[in-house]
Amino acid sequence: MKVNRRLIASFPYTWKALDKGYTDQTLYVNVGDPSFKVKPVPAQMKEIFIGGKGYDLRLLWDAVKPTTKWNDPENEIVISGGPCCGITQYSGTGKCIVTSISPQTDRIIDSNVGGHFGPHLKFAGFDALEIQGIAKEDVVVYINGVDHVVEIFACPEGLSYDSHLLGEELHEMFANDEKDKLNVSVVSSGKAAEHSLIGMLNFTFYDVRRKKIRLKQAGRGGIGTLMRQKNIRAIVAKIPKVTGNLNNPVDLPAIQERGKRFNAEMRDLDDIQCQMRKVGTAHLMGVLEKYDILPVMNFKYGDHKDCYKIDMEEWKKHFTQGVPDGCWIGCNMSCAKGVDDFELRTGPYKGDKVIVDGPEYENAVSLGSNMAVFDPLAIIEQNFYCDTYGICTITWGNIAAFLMECWQEGILNAERTGGLDFSWGNADASLEAMHQMARGEGFGALAGLGVHRLKKHFAEQGWGDAAFLHDIAMENKGLEYSMYVPKESLAQQGGYAITNKGPQHDEAWLIFMDMVNNMIPTFEDKAEALHYFPMFRTWFGLAGFCKLCWNDVEPADNAKHAEPNKVPEHVDNYVAIFKAVTGREFDKEEMIRQSERVYNFQKIFNIRLGFGTREHDAQPYRAAGPVTAEEYLSRQERYDKQLVEILKLDPTTMTLDEKRTALRSYREDRYEKLLDAVYKRRGWNNNGVPKVEFLKQIGMDLPELIEVVAPLQ
Repeated sequence: MKVNRRLIASFPYTWKALDKGYTDQTLYVNVGDPSFKVKPVPAQMKEIFIGGKGYDLRLLWDAVKPTTKWNDPENEIVISGGPCCGITQYSGTGKCIVTSISPQTDRIIDSNVGGHFGPHLKFAGFDALEIQGIAKEDVVVYINGVDHVVEIFACPEGLSYDSHLLGEELHEMFANDEKDKLNVSVVSSGKAAEHSLIGMLNFTFYDVRRKKIRLKQAGRGGIGTLMRQKNIRAIVAKIPKVTGNLNNPVDLPAIQERGKRFNAEMRDLDDIQCQMRKVGTAHLMGVLEKYDILPVMNFKYGDHKDCYKIDMEEWKKHFTQGVPDGCWIGCNMSCAKGVDDFELRTGPYKGDKVIVDGPEYENAVSLGSNMAVFDPLAIIEQNFYCDTYGICTITWGNIAAFLMECWQEGILNAERTGGLDFSWGNADASLEAMHQMARGEGFGALAGLGVHRLKKHFAEQGWGDAAFLHDIAMENKGLEYSMYVPKESLAQQGGYAITNKGPQHDEAWLIFMDMVNNMIPTFEDKAEALHYFPMFRTWFGLAGFCKLCWNDVEPADNAKHAEPNKVPEHVDNYVAIFKAVTGREFDKEEMIRQSERVYNFQKIFNIRLGFGTREHDAQPYRAAGPVTAEEYLSRQERYDKQLVEILKLDPTTMTLDEKRTALRSYREDRYEKLLDAVYKRRGWNNNGVPKVEFLKQIGMDLPELIEVVAPLQ
């Protein structure tokens, strides 16, 4: 394979070194023509859109039309890391953002991801990559940052599809020796992405200590499906070598000083705070069920008697300890945990011993308690196959849990599932459905449509009541929920359902502020939090940072500061580093303004495509309250107390249905009031459309945006 590559097209380019975090040029590849172009970054784009998701959105807007569908040739996969992406002196700087029109939601989707590709793309000479067109055969796109040429070549015979093999093969193909594998990075998907709408992308990195190729995931929204629809088997980037000053920042010592400060916090505080270096985000296992917010059985419950079987201490036994598990060079958080030499018991790789990345918290819950699976080995097996097949784990966990509840309710049976038994906790049925999806056959292929389409299909077939299916289907905007039960946190309900892309926790995680600590009691308080935190978190994706380093370790005196939930010392770190890289005038207020501009651009982009207004912010009732009688009864004392204290009703005189109806009316009304408050705070009208005067205020009154929103004022 290494020597017998059939070249389809090649394009030599002039390499540009980074200056203050930017090359000021982007790479355009059309795999259909095929054609290439190096595009200069206009000054306005750099000033307003910053990088990362901002660059993704600007490039994608210019590439598509209001009528473009996800499978049209002009839809793009756009990848950008931002000006701070790739620095090695501060933890969490390996992130980039992937953006497209989503196969799953038909809206604009963005997904953040670690690994080495984002930094390698920059060091190869490009602030962003946009890929357009549909290739006539399966191809690999190769960005050769050593010889400064971009190639498209036909997939050699025998090249694998599934990511755990494909990543290894391509690192072997392009590396000169074992050490050189560190300079290669691969973006790929897998077989299941070809036969579903829920495909995700894997981004590789070479683990120097293990001498293994590892994977990080851009999971949400089906971008892996889009990549396979374009007949792209992989995208590869190679660079000569990573050094500490490739971003050519304005003030490297300032970055080093903040990095040393953060590293000291990790050294001194991690073991007594979150233990990220031992279990990564799985430290949340064993914590959240204590607050009744760990999803169990399709978000019905927040706790279960068997949760201890998959808690943090259990994952310590499975994760390899004492290995610096950073997914980018210089990250001291080391949270990219892995299970080494795991022997598979199902599927095409049965008997193979593999490394499994994670499971992280979201994976462990979605493939675990949300399906009533409390066996760590079953979770790990599912996690591996999701990754290598190219399936979003969060999405799949919601799909399988939805199918299991439909089985419990008699909506599904063995005849309808082709013999698969979706009883609660049946991980084997989940695995077999995945294997079917990878083969493009059976009920598994149907399951790959996602919860939104499944609920409609089941109702159309007459298998279940449409209203009930809508209530229990944990999706909003076509995207499945990430793993926190928001029933008792109105702010978290908004943090999920008022998002641009759908219910993903990377915008706003307010459940502790709201529910546990009662720090934001009024609608105005919640609206302020639902302004600040989504904008603050958006900024990470503009600049090239990982969110975990913001608050998964905190300074020892953080609680003594004003607004400790913002972790002000770390916010100041980000301000200092952004200034030190770019030399731009910058403060914490400008950070939010930068995000407001890009956030509203994405909002208007969705409106341009026919979405983005108030009706699309509706949530399934299960996100707000108990759908079924058993749900109500599981928390009866709590719900009855709320009827007495809030609604001034006497539950002893009411039937169970009357109590559920009264509670539902109250909670749905509260959510509508929250929408009003959030829209007002964000500068939007009552239909969720940004006001023209607000766009002028934040410097985002671009003519193409005004054209979209003006008729909706």
